[in-house]
Formats: sequence, C-alpha cells, structure tokens
Amino acid sequence: MERIYRDPVHNIIALSEERPDDALMIRLINTPEFQRLRYIKQLGLALYTYQGAEHSRFTHSLGVMHVMTRVLDHLGKRHRISEEQRIVGRAAAMLHDIGHGPFSHVIETVLRQNHEKWTTRIIADPETEVYQCLAGVDPGLPGSVVEVIEHRYRPAFIGQLVSSQLDVDRFDYLLRDSLMTGAKYGNYDLEWIVHALDIDEAAGNIIVSSNGLYAVEEYLQARFYMFRQVYFHKSLRSAEAVLMSILRRAVKLMEAGKLNFVVRESVMERVLAGEQLSTSEYLKFDDHDVMFHIKQWTRESDPILRDLAGRFMQRRLFKVIDIDDDENARKAFVEEARGRVSRLGFDPEYYLVADRASDIPYYSYYRPEGKGRIHVERDGRIMDIADVSDVVRGMKGYALHRLCFPAEAASLIIQSVIRPVIR
Repeated sequence: MERIYRDPVHNIIALSEERPDDALMIRLINTPEFQRLRYIKQLGLALYTYQGAEHSRFTHSLGVMHVMTRVLDHLGKRHRISEEQRIVGRAAAMLHDIGHGPFSHVIETVLRQNHEKWTTRIIADPETEVYQCLAGVDPGLPGSVVEVIEHRYRPAFIGQLVSSQLDVDRFDYLLRDSLMTGAKYGNYDLEWIVHALDIDEAAGNIIVSSNGLYAVEEYLQARFYMFRQVYFHKSLRSAEAVLMSILRRAVKLMEAGKLNFVVRESVMERVLAGEQLSTSEYLKFDDHDVMFHIKQWTRESDPILRDLAGRFMQRRLFKVIDIDDDENARKAFVEEARGRVSRLGFDPEYYLVADRASDIPYYSYYRPEGKGRIHVERDGRIMDIADVSDVVRGMKGYALHRLCFPAEAASLIIQSVIRPVIR
C-alpha cells in the first residue's frame, strides 16, 4: 500500500508500506512526537509580515526527508550506500527538527531551551514512540541517528547531508519559505544541484561536480537574500522583540509570585519558573500554549505585561530603526533613547530592545572541520568552493544593528539619532 503526502513544494511525496525503510518513515510520521510539529510554525512570527507564512515544521521535516531520499537515490547509482546508511540518513533528516519548541529561537533565548539538545534527547529516550519505532528496526538505530545529528556518524557524508552549508534542510526550507512568504529570493535550481552531488570516497565527504558550480552559487545567493529580506525583516524582528519582552516580564512576575494567570501544573508554568522538564513534559509544549497565555495576559493586572500582550495580539509592533554608527556612537545613542523612553512612562527594560542580526553567507573554515565546507571537483582536484568562485568570495558577512521601541516614542527617539537609517 502506498501513502501519498501532497506537498506544495515537492508535489507528491510517496511512501510504500511494502518497503522496509518507507514503512519506518510512515511509522515515524505517525508518532505523537512528530505530529506535534504540526503545531509549531516553521517561521515563527514571520506571518506578522508575510501573512502566508503559516506552514509548520511538520511539512518542512517531511520535505527534508523527501529531498534526502532523492539525494541518496542519486548517489546510490554511483556509490555503494548500505541499507543501514540509507535508513539512518532518512530518519535523521526527518527528525532533525523534532526538538524545536514554540517560536523557536525566541523561546530558546528567554526560557533557556535548546532545540538541538531536545532533538537528541527525544530520539534517545526509550519512553518516546520515536525511539521505539527506531529500536524496533534495530536496537542501535536511535544511537546512530543521534550520531548523525551530532556529526559523529561515519561515513561523514550522511551527517553533512543533514546539516552543513549544503544540506537537505536548507534545500527544503529555502524553497518552502520562499513559496509560503511570497518572496522569490529563495528560488534556486534544486534539480541541478541534486544531480551534481557526488561523494569523495577517500575523505567520505559530499562534493559537487564541476557542472554544479553555478547552481550552488545561486543557492548560496538565495540563502543570502532570504536572510536579508525575510528572516531579518524589520517587522518580523520587531514582533520577536515584543514577544521577548512579554516572556521576560512574565518570568519576572513569576519569580516574584505576582503573575496572576498561568495554567497551574502546566508545562508553561514550569517553563516560566525555570524548572527542568522531562521529555514527556517538553513534548506537550507548542505554539498554542504560548499564544493561549499571551491572550489571557491581555487582562493581566500588571500594566506592563497587559500592554505588551495587547500590542502583540493586535499587531501593534515596536518601531524599528537601523543604526549604522560605530560601536561607541551606538552605545551613546541607546543610552539617550533609554532616557527618552523612560520619560514617556515606558520601562526601558521591556520597551527598548537592542537587536543585532548577523550572518556569514559562506564559512570557508567552518568548524568542526569538514562539517560545512562546500567542496567542488575542478580539473580532477577537490577544492573549497571559495577557492574557485569569485561569487562566493564576494559574499561577505554582515551585521545589522537595530533598536526597537514603541511607536509612541518614535518622534522623540528619531530626533536624537546621529545618522539613522529608517526602514
């Protein structure tokens, strides 16, 4: 029997229950741990800017597994890939995001959760259905999948395909995020890249054949523009700043015993209290828990939390300005802005958020060695792509420095900016 998953990016993802590796993928998809990813948005708060960005980590993870399958099928025509390597690679690709919490990186920053550690913990916990599905095939399979995610599995190319600078995770999310946001920056030639991939048998690394160079350049440029124009969009970062302030205020009130509303004995209560969660508790935590509490906090007695929650629910986001001055001038301006925000009656601890966003499009010397570098075959030699591509060498790293604050304070703060860039 064949299972068909209709996908907006890859069209049809077909899995056959007659094939042992496909049957395992179907069982993994049906586990409660994987189904939970339906309730965690792939792009967090991007829907505040791009209203179509409602897709989940469930759809993305399914797509990553599908792309991994295609890559392994292609590589298997040229190299011997064992059934065990194939199963480990496909399972790791599909489960790579299973540890994500609600709103991803915002929650991790404020509430001290780490999705990568949770991913390996969920896979390795004998109480989870994911573990039981994997161990039912081979008792050592959960450990092998963890090794892939932690880049300890050999051959190394399996781990590189799951996480590197040229991996199936990025292959899927660039196309998916581009489609769902409506931004076209993430488009690139996936088909050509898949068929240009090869394995350096001596080193065990993924390489790109010489005819794939231009496609990989386009892919790296797509990633560059998606970060600049989508992932670092000022409205998205503003929404994250408001959410961070909400959570920091809720934590402080919780510590003081002054948070009126929190569902008692819930995961949210324990997270706000900074308590350690069991795996089963963490797996009950998703976007809906956070949104439910924020909705209730619009009636909280604390005026700061109540106001911030109301702004978030009604999309009254903070104003954002980019500050392109040197570090000393930036610090001076932030201090001036703190005073002005305070004089308007806003607590700058929650109403003035300094935001820094940075990216390096290509790390020539990524660590650990071999994890991320893109190797290209050129004239019979295996070379770093930066050594053969003027385009890649020209893609420099950058940092964006921004300040987020209530729109009511905009006129006062902008007056004090030395050389602002307002966007």
